[in-house]
Amino acid sequence: MTRSQLNIDHIARIEGHGNVHVVIQDDTVKTVEMNIVEPARLFESMVRGQSYKDCSYIASRICGICSPSHCVTDLKAVEDAFDIEVSPRTKLIRELLVYGSYLQNHASHLFVFVVPDFIGEPSVFPLAQSDPELFAQALELKRLGNDLCTQVGGRSIHPITAVVGGFTHEISPDEYLALADRMEAMIPFAKRTVDLFSSFRITEIHTASELLAMVEEDYYPVQSSDKLELLDEGIIFDAHDFEDYLEEYEVSHSGALFTRAKKTGKPVFTSALSRLNASWDHLSQEAKIASAKAGLRPEEKNPMKNNLAQAIEILDALIRCSNICRDLARGEGDSKPCTITPKAGVGVGMTEAPRGVVFHKLEFDDAGRVLHASIITPTSQNLASLEADTRHLVEVLVDSGLGEDYIRSEIAKLVRAYDPCLSCSVH
Repeated sequence: MTRSQLNIDHIARIEGHGNVHVVIQDDTVKTVEMNIVEPARLFESMVRGQSYKDCSYIASRICGICSPSHCVTDLKAVEDAFDIEVSPRTKLIRELLVYGSYLQNHASHLFVFVVPDFIGEPSVFPLAQSDPELFAQALELKRLGNDLCTQVGGRSIHPITAVVGGFTHEISPDEYLALADRMEAMIPFAKRTVDLFSSFRITEIHTASELLAMVEEDYYPVQSSDKLELLDEGIIFDAHDFEDYLEEYEVSHSGALFTRAKKTGKPVFTSALSRLNASWDHLSQEAKIASAKAGLRPEEKNPMKNNLAQAIEILDALIRCSNICRDLARGEGDSKPCTITPKAGVGVGMTEAPRGVVFHKLEFDDAGRVLHASIITPTSQNLASLEADTRHLVEVLVDSGLGEDYIRSEIAKLVRAYDPCLSCSVH
C-alpha cells in the first residue's frame, strides 16, 4: 500500500491564508480539504446597533479591493428596507464605482498573482525586466481602477461619497470625459491581455458545481438587477429569496462556512466565468469577439478559465465605463441623496463583486438601527466548489501518472484561478 500526503500550507499569491491537504492512497484520492485558517471577522456583529447611515462605511471595510461592491450592496439593502428608489443617474455612477473595483482586482490578480504561474517565475517582478512594456501597462490598468474609484467614490478604497439614496459629490463633465479617454486608450492593452491569457496552457477539468450569477434581460449586470440564475438548473430567482436556494453549512476543517444549492446539494460557483456563461450574449461587441477568438463561449465549465474570463471582463468594463462616463458628462438627471425616513423592516442587497455574487441582509428597528445582519461573500460561496474541483483535478493528474511536485503546482494554479479572498470568507 502506498500513501502520499500533499500539504500546501499558506498558499501563496492569494488574498488571505489557507491550506490544502490531500491524501492519495494506492493512486486513489482519499481526502481533499480546503483548510481556511483565518480568524472570525465579526463584521455582522460590528454593524449591529449602528445607524443605517453608517452601515456602508463599516461594511466596505470587509475588503480592501471589493470595498465598492460591499458599499453598494449595503446601500441597496438599506434602500430596499426603506422602500427607496434611486435615480437612473445614481445607478450609473454606482456601476462605475463597482467596475472600478473590477479593474483594480482583475489587474492585480491576473498580473501579480497569476502570471508568475505561467512564466516560470516566483513573482511578477522579473516581468519588469523581460517585458517592461507589459509590466508598465499592467500597473497603469491598476492605477486607472484606483483613479476611477477615487474620483467616483471619494477615495480608492472604502468609498465615502456613495450614501443612501445617491452621492454627496460628483466630478465635473470634463473629469468624466478625461476618464473616458483614459479607458479607451487602455482597450488595445486589454485585448492583448485576453490574447495572453488564452495562450497559457491549462489542465482540462470541468466543474460539477452549480454556476451562479446575477442576470438581467438584455444586459450584462453587476449591480443593476435583483435576479439571479442557477445556470445548470435554469432556475431564476429573486435576491430576496436567496436563503430559499442557497444554504451555508459548517465543515470541521474550515473557519469559513461552505455553501451549497439547497435543491440539489451541489456546490455553488460564482465568478467571472459564471457571469460570462450567464450573460455572454450581452457583452460589448469587441469583448464578445475577443471571447470567441479566445475560445471562451457558454457553456464553459473549466474553472481554470476564470482567469481568461476576468481578462475579457477587463475589456468589457473599459468599453462599458467609457460609454457611461460620456453619458454622465452630458449632465442629465440628478444623483443627490433623497430624504430618508427610517422604518422597521428587512432589506436585501446584492451585487456582483469581482469574485462573484455578494449578499447583504439587514434588519432595522423603527429608528433605522441594525437589529441583525447577514453578509455572504463570493469566496464563502465558492469554497465547497473549490474543494470539489481540487479533488477532480488531483484525480485527473493521478490518472495521468504525474508526480507530486506537478500536482502541487496545479493545485495552486486552480486555487488562484478561483481568485479567492479567504480573509473575507470568514464572516
